[in-house]
Amino acid sequence: MITKTAMITIAGKPNVGKSTLTNTLVGEKIAIVTDKPQTTRNRIFAIVNRGDTQLVLLDTPGFHKARNRLGDYMVKVVEESVADVDAVALLVEPVPEIGTQERLLIERIQSAGVPAVLVINKIDTVRKEQLLQVIACYTAAHEFEAVVPISAKTGEGTQELLDEFSKFAAEGPALFPEDMITDQPERQIVAEIVREKLLICLEREIPHGTAVEVTKFSQRENGMIDLDVTIFCEKESHKGIIIGKHGDMLRKVGALARRDIETFMGSPVYLQTWVKVKENWRDSTAQLRNFGFSE
Repeated sequence: MITKTAMITIAGKPNVGKSTLTNTLVGEKIAIVTDKPQTTRNRIFAIVNRGDTQLVLLDTPGFHKARNRLGDYMVKVVEESVADVDAVALLVEPVPEIGTQERLLIERIQSAGVPAVLVINKIDTVRKEQLLQVIACYTAAHEFEAVVPISAKTGEGTQELLDEFSKFAAEGPALFPEDMITDQPERQIVAEIVREKLLICLEREIPHGTAVEVTKFSQRENGMIDLDVTIFCEKESHKGIIIGKHGDMLRKVGALARRDIETFMGSPVYLQTWVKVKENWRDSTAQLRNFGFSE
């Protein structure tokens, strides 16, 4: 029975490994992961139950300099997620220099007056002695409650990190049912899986200009799930690239997405995809609201 809870925001610059860490801590893939920056666009709640303690982790977009209204929205999500929580996990790379994004996040943590844990990720890529320089650099800038070196990729140090998170838990009932691992509805997870495959398969700026909407989600008597998915892009030329020669690219994206969706749903999936153009939707307040990016 849950008797203690804590809300922890995971914050950091793009591509530092926030979503990989979230998935590792939960034990299942609930956040999409690619090697491209700004993969995560919305705040995702992830739930980890440990004995009598429920940890609610907030996976946030990468903190970056916004270039459009979607970027403005993502930055605001991060800034608001650093306040009104029990603690913030500042996720950084093992580099003995504080970057602009990290410095701004530290300032935000200080102004919010919230306790913070310094989490140094990707320790599997450096020698252990190099970590001492990183620790010295960051602890000189802020008094962290704890410093935990980890590898989100291999899982090293993640149980110790959960131990630290549990120290912030206060007496209270569970915030989410004990069988939940995320607040995301199935439709949203399906849409994000498709978007992840677009980010993986497409190059340059094109995938960042895509949005995905699930327009049909139904299950047959035999268990087969029928999905209709529309991919929106910003230019007619991008539409052609997403579809590919003779539809090859769209089929590739669909096949990769279907495999992961079937794993997530535990059922066979019949997936149909379409591509439509909505010019400059990332700078349209109305379109952002339609795609769920509303304050």
